[in-house]
Amino acid sequence: MAWQPQEAPIRELAGYLKDSLGSDRATQQRATQMLQQASQQSPDINNYLCYILVHPEPIPVPGMDAREYHVVRCSAAMLMKNNITLIPNSLSAQTLAYIKSELLQGLRDENGGIRSFTGNVITELLRKGGIMAWSDVLAQLITMTEGKDPSGADLPVAVQEGAMSALKKVCQDSKKALEKDPQRPLAFMIPKFLQFTHHPSSAVQADSLEVINIFLPMRSQAVLANIDTLVESLFRLGNNPHPALRREVCRALVHLVDIRPDKIAPVMSGVVDYLVQQQNDTDVDVALDAAEFWLTVGEHDQLRMHLGPFLPKIVPILLKSMIYAEEEIFRLGGEGDDADEEDKAEDIKPKFAKSRQRLPNGESVEVEERPRNGDGDLSDGEVDEYDSEFEDLLGMEDPEDRWNLRKCSAAALDVLATVFHQPVLEVILPYLKENIRHPEWPYREAAVLALGAVADGCLDGVAFHLPDLIPYLISLLNDDEPLVRQITCWTLGRYSRWAATDPDPSNHDTQHLQKYFEPMMEGILLKMLDGNKRVQEAAASAFANLEEQSKGVLEPYIKVIVQQFVTAMRQYKDRNMFILYDCVQTLAEHVSEALAQDELVAILMPALIERWKKVKDDSRELFPLLECLSYVSTALGQKFQPFATPIFHRCISIIHQNLEKQAAFVHNPSLDEPEKDFLVTSLDLLSAVIQALDSQSSQLVAGAIPNFFELLTHCMADTNNDVRQSSYALLGDCAIYVFAQLQPYLPNVMELLIQQLDIENLSEFDEDNAFSVINNACWSCGEIALQQVVGMTPYVERLYISLLTIIQSTKVPSSVTENAAVALGRLGLASCDELAPHLDTFAYPFLDALAKVAETDEKDTALKGFCMVVGRNPEAMESCLVPFFRAIARYKDPSPELKELFRQTVAGYRSFIADFDAFLTQIPQGDRIAIQAEYVN
Repeated sequence: MAWQPQEAPIRELAGYLKDSLGSDRATQQRATQMLQQASQQSPDINNYLCYILVHPEPIPVPGMDAREYHVVRCSAAMLMKNNITLIPNSLSAQTLAYIKSELLQGLRDENGGIRSFTGNVITELLRKGGIMAWSDVLAQLITMTEGKDPSGADLPVAVQEGAMSALKKVCQDSKKALEKDPQRPLAFMIPKFLQFTHHPSSAVQADSLEVINIFLPMRSQAVLANIDTLVESLFRLGNNPHPALRREVCRALVHLVDIRPDKIAPVMSGVVDYLVQQQNDTDVDVALDAAEFWLTVGEHDQLRMHLGPFLPKIVPILLKSMIYAEEEIFRLGGEGDDADEEDKAEDIKPKFAKSRQRLPNGESVEVEERPRNGDGDLSDGEVDEYDSEFEDLLGMEDPEDRWNLRKCSAAALDVLATVFHQPVLEVILPYLKENIRHPEWPYREAAVLALGAVADGCLDGVAFHLPDLIPYLISLLNDDEPLVRQITCWTLGRYSRWAATDPDPSNHDTQHLQKYFEPMMEGILLKMLDGNKRVQEAAASAFANLEEQSKGVLEPYIKVIVQQFVTAMRQYKDRNMFILYDCVQTLAEHVSEALAQDELVAILMPALIERWKKVKDDSRELFPLLECLSYVSTALGQKFQPFATPIFHRCISIIHQNLEKQAAFVHNPSLDEPEKDFLVTSLDLLSAVIQALDSQSSQLVAGAIPNFFELLTHCMADTNNDVRQSSYALLGDCAIYVFAQLQPYLPNVMELLIQQLDIENLSEFDEDNAFSVINNACWSCGEIALQQVVGMTPYVERLYISLLTIIQSTKVPSSVTENAAVALGRLGLASCDELAPHLDTFAYPFLDALAKVAETDEKDTALKGFCMVVGRNPEAMESCLVPFFRAIARYKDPSPELKELFRQTVAGYRSFIADFDAFLTQIPQGDRIAIQAEYVN
């Protein structure tokens, strides 16, 4: 018997839904509690929620009007969706059958909001249960979009639009599932969506094309098989007056650049004219999607040069789009001083930790920061927005913290200047001359932005004008309009390399730094204390850029710079502290030990420690502060010791707290999951402190409470890639500097490390992040092998298998392969007898991988171990003896120990091979002469 609702529960539930949204806090809390309890305990809760959602009448609660009941129905949809998402087994077979039979009624509701909420619930059902959980719903929705109900009766256009909207949401949320489904539903759906581009409703047309744009970047075979029909649709729909539809046309053209450039190249002239027209549209979203085309084509190897003839059309529209719009001028222009005002919490941009990957020589490089969602990949249901490098390049935030037409146009101009150079400059020079001194600040500001945008691509042509432009730009740092000061900071930062470097070494100008670099540096430093926060932020970002470009040129000015940083540190509010930390760490990175002067340490460190004490353990400001301290500790070396103990122990405490919160979350998922960035930044700072203090850090490690290595092994086993990546970097540093403390924990450590080196079980969606972890695991393995020596026997066989698999894999990045080769070679130092039987298998891939590694201590010790293995089984080298001798010949500066091993190896084969001179003729002449000179004669 089918489930039937009862009147009393409907009335009670509707009352609680209404009260949960009311203004009385006590009533709201009680209603929310009752709804949570019902969601957990009542088997029929979702049936009743579905009933309320799809039945606009009768209104079950006496005295409730239609408007209030509409809100209740929307609330029912949201609670139902959350129950499906968060509560395991919330849908019994009976409940699911009822929902399937009733839910589509919501798409026929006269209210668009109800239709939209119904689509959300359908989408979540399919996402949670899979497409097969409701296998016929896609066909039903397509039939509804075609205008027919199951009985064949006509449906209103609004209902057709609701059905298409629901289809779009399903495709957004389940795109991977639909693409991989063995039943190949897209082979049926994509042609239908292309047919819907002929639908009389512009909304259906736009949604249909938006769905195509979901699968086009995925290179879905169903889309590619219909690519000509798609192109025809784009040309047919391109001039539709409906802005949402033209947005999708522009997006599809952008996607085709990468997917099928052959469809764009023959019609480039028409496409350029169309997109210039769309970028000039009054709808800013249409204009933005059109502008994306220039950016995408400019970065495309095959198509970029096709834009050359059209630069006189493209560049002017980019310049026009870089001028603040009237509403932006009204909102932003004329801001006064606000540096003394406290930041609002919503003004502070989320900060994410930067992961570090180890190179074969042990140096660390940062992996670009990005928001994480656990597995490092977008889940079905998340729409990937354009991730702009140019937002960071500008060194400033958009008022709404989002990618916009102005930023996109500037980025496109930057890319085109990098591709075409002088032709772009020839187009913008008249514009610059007309506007850079314009009396109206929006034009003046846009001209300065344009000048900065072409800094990389057109520097050779602009350089002639810079002796006049740089002083003028410096004067603009005092412009009355803060937005002009802001963009001027950024543009000066873009030309800082020119100011820091003699542009004509053949005609050396001894006054170049004094005339240009020093005024530029001083001007930007002063603007770091501007009365306007946006200008402060732009100046700090520009100075960080100046530091990167000028490097050692900064050394005579370090004291002045540090003093200004410290003053800013005491004046800045929370938001701008983030970029200030970047300035400090960039200075530490590029001047290194020059920062370790006692006078400078006495100025900088008290200010950093003061901030360190102020920032709470759960503050996101801790991420950039910990990263900053990592660089500073590395630069100061032993001078960091007086500050190390409290910092070290606080990092231990933060790690411990985070791990405890994670354990509690696993036990009770209703709790908040802790942010892993606290682990990442704390682990990285521990690494930096251990490196800075060298063996003296052993006391800190020994005194850690809880036990240092027990915490580290927990982090090594964490599910988060970034945590494991930092953990293995720390493990390698411990092997180098505090191996005596690490050694007792090696059995547990090595088991985890061996598991991490297994690349056979990597998810295809997780490879990029996972390889960074494996890279650091390989590096730490090599460091442990170098220290442990004779104790590696229990692990050699499994390590050999994993490391060789990594070296031989074609999907592994070269840096990982190189670290694996170093680790494998070092295993031979004390385990040569165990590795010798495998020599004929791993010799060639080992030598091939190691050939790409620079001559470092790591490569030196790896080759020592390899030579020792060769000495135990010289016959196994028959097939790759020539590559081995070439590797010996090309090693320019071996350590005395390695050189002796090379000599012994060559001597051994000289006595082993009957006609050694004939063998040497197989080696190219240059390498043969080197072998004979160093190791034969």
